Amino acid sequence: MPPAPEPRPAPWLLIVDPQRIFAAPDSDWASPFWEQAWPRIQQLAAQVGPERTVISRWLPTADRTTAWGEYFAAWPFADVPATDPLYQLVDGAAALTAHPTVDQPTFGKWGPQLRGIVGPAPHLLVAGVSTDCCVLTTVLAAADAGAHLTVVTDACAASSAENGAAALHTLGLFPPQVELATSTELLEPAAQRPSPTAS
Repeated sequence: MPPAPEPRPAPWLLIVDPQRIFAAPDSDWASPFWEQAWPRIQQLAAQVGPERTVISRWLPTADRTTAWGEYFAAWPFADVPATDPLYQLVDGAAALTAHPTVDQPTFGKWGPQLRGIVGPAPHLLVAGVSTDCCVLTTVLAAADAGAHLTVVTDACAASSAENGAAALHTLGLFPPQVELATSTELLEPAAQRPSPTAS
């Protein structure tokens, strides 16, 4: 018989790009589902703890001589310095992690910087924005690299209901590397644990 698979390591929580540009209602890229997702993200972070929570940021520092130049030409409001308030984390996000943010100019955030924090083959709970862009590309790249991923469906915020459904459908095509779960399913086991009794 083949050897039994190794038990999964304790999970990390990856919060993808909780930035004002994707959350502020007056931003052209604001997700209409951010306000619903954010409390669930905070609950997950409280359960996992700051030592095992990582936050990424998308920054506008890509080489404009590449296709990114056309991208920023199409979205001129986003073509501002990385220090612009648009790219700051939403209020309360920085306190959720003990690690520096993983800053990348790419949709997908899996790479040496993130791998250096969570290890080469972690179990990642993935939440954040947007489901149909940076979450999707991050998850697929990490799955290719050998990570196990649980996409927390109601803690991800999509650009639209249709795009979010399409992204989750796509991500659901990649088991066992990628699983889908709700925050309730992940938080309930902790809530159901018996409280320690006094000695």
